[in-house]
Amino acid sequence: MSWLRALKETARSGLKIERRRLEPLIAIRGAAGLALVIGVGLAFFGPVVAASSAFGAFQAAIATFQRSWRPRPVLALVSGASLAVSTFLGYLTGSHVLLFIALLVLWTFVAGLAWAAGPTAGIIASSNVAIMLVTITLPTSVAEAALHGTVIAFGGVVQAALIVLFPVRRWGAQRDALADALAAEADYARRLRHDPVAEFDPVPLMTARSAAAVTPRQARRRPAELRGSRGVAERIRPVLASLADPGMGVPDEGPERDRVRELLAAAGSVLDAAARAIRHGDPVRLAAPAVATLKTPDTSELLGGPARRAADRLGVLLADVIETAEGEGTKEEQAEGAEAAGVIAPHRRRPTLLRLVPVVLRSMRAEIRPGSPILRHAVRVAVVVAVGYLFGVALPFGHGYWAPMAAVMVMRPEFSQTYARSVARFGGTVVGVFLATVIVQAAHPGVGLSAVLAVVCALLMYLLMRTGYAVAQACISAYVVFLLGMAGDDWSQTVLERVVLTLVGGLLAMVSYAVYPAWETPRLRNRLGDWLASDGRYAASVVDQYAEPAERGRDDVRAALLATRVARIAWQEAVATAQHEPVRNRGLSRAAADDTQHVLAQFGRAAMLMEAHLPEGGATPVPAAAQFADALRRATERGAKDVRERRVPRWGAVREALAQWDEEDRLRGQAADPVVRNGAGLLLETLEEFSRGPDGSTAGSAGAGSAGRT
Repeated sequence: MSWLRALKETARSGLKIERRRLEPLIAIRGAAGLALVIGVGLAFFGPVVAASSAFGAFQAAIATFQRSWRPRPVLALVSGASLAVSTFLGYLTGSHVLLFIALLVLWTFVAGLAWAAGPTAGIIASSNVAIMLVTITLPTSVAEAALHGTVIAFGGVVQAALIVLFPVRRWGAQRDALADALAAEADYARRLRHDPVAEFDPVPLMTARSAAAVTPRQARRRPAELRGSRGVAERIRPVLASLADPGMGVPDEGPERDRVRELLAAAGSVLDAAARAIRHGDPVRLAAPAVATLKTPDTSELLGGPARRAADRLGVLLADVIETAEGEGTKEEQAEGAEAAGVIAPHRRRPTLLRLVPVVLRSMRAEIRPGSPILRHAVRVAVVVAVGYLFGVALPFGHGYWAPMAAVMVMRPEFSQTYARSVARFGGTVVGVFLATVIVQAAHPGVGLSAVLAVVCALLMYLLMRTGYAVAQACISAYVVFLLGMAGDDWSQTVLERVVLTLVGGLLAMVSYAVYPAWETPRLRNRLGDWLASDGRYAASVVDQYAEPAERGRDDVRAALLATRVARIAWQEAVATAQHEPVRNRGLSRAAADDTQHVLAQFGRAAMLMEAHLPEGGATPVPAAAQFADALRRATERGAKDVRERRVPRWGAVREALAQWDEEDRLRGQAADPVVRNGAGLLLETLEEFSRGPDGSTAGSAGAGSAGRT
């Protein structure tokens, strides 16, 4: 993509306004906390201190809107406390330009590294730097700086207290994540009716897994319906694929296929009902036709072999989904049933806040290495903020913090987000400042009315922030104008400097990425190699289960599956990011990327089909499966290295292991389990198709589609 086209695409993306589900009660609660803090500040300390406390409450409320699975009060407290510390330290060095710039560079560099701990930590840390640049100009002494830091922290405490006293949709984020996972599987079941080898995006399941991690305190308070459905959903996905796949014995057309389609439609209906119940905390309401389809005895007469086993297993799992979604039974009964059925695993542990600190530090330290995009972002944003601050001081406007504040708020580790947010911030700033100016010129508000207008702008921002960054920025710009006007800033000066210095900050951010980029495009082959290697380990772990069923545990299969999901999502995010970068493909065209992605998805799907029929401990061993698994694991590791080094992978060792397997079966006069043998053949077929994909010499998707129907 050329630079001109990339700029056009990112500008269009930044100014885009989307229709999103609004959460008015949460927005009103955040605005009420802000109004309470401003009112207390005005009553006891005056407008300047009230402005500081307002920044703390405003930022604390924004932190609670971030996508995080931690309790919202904790996010508000952390945001308020960290901003208070930043403000106090910033004021202590503010009178010495060089010392303050050194602190600013260090603080911003750490904020940039905080993205290693996740987007929530990165956003909170970046916002702290931005708001610190404003709040340090309000105090006039060390004692006042301590007071301002205290009232900023108080703003976070107030927002946290309101969340506890007036909860809105307890466990709402976790409910939505689990419901989205079940709804995704319902959609998958319906798509399998028409396309038996349809792909499934594991992102909803991975999100639900992240949401399921809880602290010990959360584990005691978590609703019963959130405890087991995710584990059942994980088991349903391979069963659905196995039931639909023609390779499992059901022909493409005929009464057997019709019954499979009916079962898949019923499964989709049940999963949708469970998703609705979990999302809203209501009882499960099942459609009568779906229940009748699942209970009909004709299924056992029409289906046989692997398809019948899959149908029986599907009925059991759907019953488990319904029971866990309704939260039936006491905790003791649920625990006993979970242990007996092996449905619900012990809750995933999330570290407490104090124990999270060393985890975050390790993540940040791990990014301090050559080639790390997070490290490049940290260096980039630290330099830009320092340069922006010097620009602001040099320009004859005063209030030079606008430029570095704009830069740190728009800069992200990715090119497209940085450029899109730069355009959106400038556009939103112009609109917000213009509207605020019109209101000021018409109403000439005093301190009280300015405070009210600031709260109204904050309410609109909380309500509309998910519709687009430009909309949110317009509200924030007007909010800051009214708030600083309440504290005594001159209106006309604020308008001019705000627009010009915001433009300077945005341009610095955009130039910095062009000068010191962290492009994802050159790393696509590395991402693809990682996905191939993880897929190979997962497939090898599944095949190895058939070698000695009595001596194998299934923990390694689960671990390998999670690893391949992480690698696949990393690849998909990299491809999405690279599509908007003005960089050549460097050996991996978009068509080749699409082809190889499809083939690797089919490779993982073949392993998943075998996982759906893993043998029990007393099943007949398949010794040749161990040799095939070992060859597959080694070959995919070598193949991943070949992909990274732009060589064509070869699969001779896998082909030889499969031929030896067939020879052993012939000499024994006994064929292996058709599920694992056919699955092994499908794995080899997709690998060979993959070798023709990365160089773009063939349409891998067509071959993979036919392979999926073998």
